[in-house]
Amino acid sequence: MIRILGTIFAGLLGLAFGSFLNVCLSRWPAGESIVKPRSHCRQCNRTLAWWENVPLISWLALRGRCRTCRAWIGWRYPLVELAIGGLWAFIAWGSKEAFFPFQFDVGMMLFTWMLVGLAVFDAEHLWLPNMITLPGTAIGFVAFILRIKKSSDNVFSYYGALSLQKRFLFEASFRALLGILIAAGLILLIRWLYWLIRRREGIGLGDAKLMALLAAWLGLPGALLSFGLGVVLGALVAIVLLIVPSARRESENWALSKLPLGTFLCIGGIVSSLWGQPILAAYLRWAGF
Repeated sequence: MIRILGTIFAGLLGLAFGSFLNVCLSRWPAGESIVKPRSHCRQCNRTLAWWENVPLISWLALRGRCRTCRAWIGWRYPLVELAIGGLWAFIAWGSKEAFFPFQFDVGMMLFTWMLVGLAVFDAEHLWLPNMITLPGTAIGFVAFILRIKKSSDNVFSYYGALSLQKRFLFEASFRALLGILIAAGLILLIRWLYWLIRRREGIGLGDAKLMALLAAWLGLPGALLSFGLGVVLGALVAIVLLIVPSARRESENWALSKLPLGTFLCIGGIVSSLWGQPILAAYLRWAGF
């Protein structure tokens, strides 16, 4: 029962944070403050009543339209709220804590919140904001160090080898930092090779920063898995677009069209964060390792 209550609480909290994320998604690209003014219709500028701001329920009650001007609100609002609420509930349900998932699971909730936001930003604006990727990478790196320190405290203190623990933490930090650099460098290498061949940019620097964020939270293997999943998903979407009749008729526009690689990387990162270890273990067994 306690586990069920904790999961429900995490899901409801996720809906609230998903609503806040929608505010960021709507206002940051326009250069607006996320604090002022109060929530309002972006068509008629009417300030919303409190009951029009209830996550998910308000959108359903209003049938996705402004109560005054009947402007379409958009599917992004309920989908983002559902995504955050569902992910947080799933993380809470799988938590090893007795009630609410503290420590690393709270970090994973923050991580998925950032990935959903970055996925939508890139899908709508081909933009991966530094205000998320750079602090997110730093927070992920610190969270990794704290997690390693906690797991090693009992072992090294039991044997009275605190000096060895410091050396272990230093080496772990160095490997984590190296993994972040390698993950970002992979995108930079692909970007450079694309420029050599096509003489124009094909991948933005934001994708490199996103890979650094993935490596900080998931480690290099998890980041590479996210990259592989993202590339496969992006290729599938490109094939679907290629077979659309309108895309075939406008071959020049198709050749110059851009796909949001960051969105696919974020989806791969979410999958990797939730099921990365079983996927990697299955791959290693299949490969004979």
